[in-house]
Amino acid sequence: MTSALLIRNRNYRLLFSAGGMTNLGDGLIVLALPWLAALMTRDAVAIAAVAAAGRLPWLLFALPAGVIIDRSDQRKLIARADLLRAAIVFAIFLLAVSDPIADAIWLVAGLAFLLGSAEVLRDNAAQTILPAIVAEEDLEAANGQLWSTEQLTGQFIGPPLAGVLIASGIGLPFGIDVAMLVLAACLVWLINLPAQVRVQKSFGKALLEGIAFMRADRVLLRLAIVLGVANFLATATITVQVLFAQDVLSLSAFAYGTVLSVAALGAITGSLLAPRLTKAIGLHPCLLLSIAGWAVGYFVIGVSSSGILMALALFGVMASAMLWNVITVSWRQRRIPTELLGRVNSIYRFFGWGSMPLGALAGGFVVSLLEDGLGREAALRAPFLLAAACCVLLLVYAVFRLRLP
Repeated sequence: MTSALLIRNRNYRLLFSAGGMTNLGDGLIVLALPWLAALMTRDAVAIAAVAAAGRLPWLLFALPAGVIIDRSDQRKLIARADLLRAAIVFAIFLLAVSDPIADAIWLVAGLAFLLGSAEVLRDNAAQTILPAIVAEEDLEAANGQLWSTEQLTGQFIGPPLAGVLIASGIGLPFGIDVAMLVLAACLVWLINLPAQVRVQKSFGKALLEGIAFMRADRVLLRLAIVLGVANFLATATITVQVLFAQDVLSLSAFAYGTVLSVAALGAITGSLLAPRLTKAIGLHPCLLLSIAGWAVGYFVIGVSSSGILMALALFGVMASAMLWNVITVSWRQRRIPTELLGRVNSIYRFFGWGSMPLGALAGGFVVSLLEDGLGREAALRAPFLLAAACCVLLLVYAVFRLRLP
């Protein structure tokens, strides 16, 4: 079905191609940005601040972004956001090719904040635009393909490629990302959308309308809260993951990139299997399976002393995450009325993604607090073990309180 989508749907082809390009660039940054930060300082809190800065806009700007999306030409909004991201990444490139110093870590954090702010608009608009491009019965196939392509380019190809490029110069991944973002903006600009119904109400009234819908839909609200907790835990572990790979497992940039590529294979597997798996065992069992996969994966990483074991555990974590994403995103796109989709989707992601900067800071502070008493290695293992324990509690909640009609 997805292959047919790519053949017959020009708009989907353009969106798909643009997504592949931006995600390839993002995959380079996934490794290059924390690696640049680690070159500047070994302070876990400072490195966590860079990660938190990139996610903080989801907490600050997700709600107003939804109103902006519902009031705007979403095609132009996505293209302009990508061009803005290109300019910000170019600034990071200039910083990277200079002689990085420890004090510049806070400038990197500031640029990461600006990059994340543009990403809030871009990502929310891209999810909102999809139902206008593909038929309702194709949403699972389209989302599965987009998620799997995101992981293929952003996690499987991007990070190990960044590891190779970093060996020649830390600035190279950022330069390539600039080119990818500019090309993606050009492709999005070529999309032809049907006439869109744009919100004409005042900003405040439009926002309150979205909030009222979200409050009235308890299943959607619970789903957002569970996602918020899961993303808090995920970001807490991801923040210290590069230090864990370097200081505990002694991995090189290329080896760590390879670990992330194996994780991406898990994400691709989860994305492609999700439509079939939901039909085979149902939505609720699939959601429980996702949470259980996170718990097992985090625990295995927390006790591992091998890059191979870490890679396999991340394979399971990412497969579970993509299973969750394909199910819940498609369900949301059907459930939320088109005229409210931008606002409600942004409110949902405020809960689900707004927790990420808090998780990033929590991961760094856990390591910092435990390092003196337990030692560096035990402190770096702690966020993964704590995340596993929290996922077990999350699983118990989901068993009784999270059922998708």
